[in-house]
Amino acid sequence: MSYSEAVRTAAGASLTVRPISAADHLAFVRAQRSVSFLQTPAWARVKTEWRSESLGWHDRGRLVGAGLVLHRPVPRLDRYTLAYLPEGPVIDWTGEIDAWLDPLAAYLKAHGAFAVRLGPPVRTHTWSAAQVKEGITDPGIRRLTDMSGQWADPVGARVAGRLRDAGWLPQSPEDGFGVGHPQFKYEIPLAGKTEDDLLKGMNQLWRRNIKKAAKEGVEVTVGSTVEDMLGRDLKAFHDLYVHTAERDRFTPRPLGYFETMVAALSAEDPERIRLYLAHHQGDLVAATVLVRVGAHAWYSYGASSTGKREVRGSNACQWAMIRDSLAAGCDVYDLRGITPTLDADDPHVGLIQFKVGTGGQAVRYVGEWDLPLRPMVYRAFDLYMRRRGR
Repeated sequence: MSYSEAVRTAAGASLTVRPISAADHLAFVRAQRSVSFLQTPAWARVKTEWRSESLGWHDRGRLVGAGLVLHRPVPRLDRYTLAYLPEGPVIDWTGEIDAWLDPLAAYLKAHGAFAVRLGPPVRTHTWSAAQVKEGITDPGIRRLTDMSGQWADPVGARVAGRLRDAGWLPQSPEDGFGVGHPQFKYEIPLAGKTEDDLLKGMNQLWRRNIKKAAKEGVEVTVGSTVEDMLGRDLKAFHDLYVHTAERDRFTPRPLGYFETMVAALSAEDPERIRLYLAHHQGDLVAATVLVRVGAHAWYSYGASSTGKREVRGSNACQWAMIRDSLAAGCDVYDLRGITPTLDADDPHVGLIQFKVGTGGQAVRYVGEWDLPLRPMVYRAFDLYMRRRGR
């Protein structure tokens, strides 16, 4: 199939999809109020194990949408790839989504994709902190989805319905975590709030821990330059992160990954990534990584010491990141993924209990969806992933 055949005009619209430069992609991102950092050109330089490209949607020559595509090859079938747009693309999800996604699928199929996987940045339901707390204490409620949301987004419901009708397959597992990015998240709205408002929204334990960290003399420093972060600070963070991984039994990323992440994101925007270090009497007791794109800030990674937990370094780091996000004019402080469990006997419930103490809200997104473009190859890939535990 030729390139011109692949880039087809969607019914009722004049949208076409074609590659764009990283500079054009970045300019489009900067013009938006909020874009996931996973949809920035810099993220392609972080995910070095995948081939990547920036694609743009054009309407009569004007760039109206953009997406970062990460291409994952199929084992033993390298000419085919899974085309993945994490937390993207950045398009108008309130309109007729076929007009946006049909030309994307056609372009990607023409260039060797056996399937498209995307994660629309669209919410379906929101639950307040009070609802979440009530659900945890109610033995008759086991999951967030057992409760009606405080707020339901009709756009999210419509997007999910349109995707399903068009043959897209939902990929988000029941527990909220899968091979991709989480469907359920915990977020603190910041727009229109003051620091006092945010503190009042927290539970008593969080407020007490923030005060205790200050009383104990915990000092939080922020790496404000690439040199700061790539020097001793990042090594100190990583050492503590590895310690945390051993204690909490997860596999840590290597130091080189964080070096690449800091260098790539900082090169794209000097305000994109920050490293927070909490010290108590010279000892590093907690460390966190903050990422910001426009009006959206993310708590991306965290680490804490096993000793001196009583000085509450982690709470001090979180409060510093929340305050800085508010001062930067952010609308949202994003604590990233949670599982939807509210079962007090489920070991995963501790994650949401920790995050609900900040106030804020639990949010369900549309989740990730696959569109098979070459069904036989897609089935072989799905079987391969199932055998290796995804």
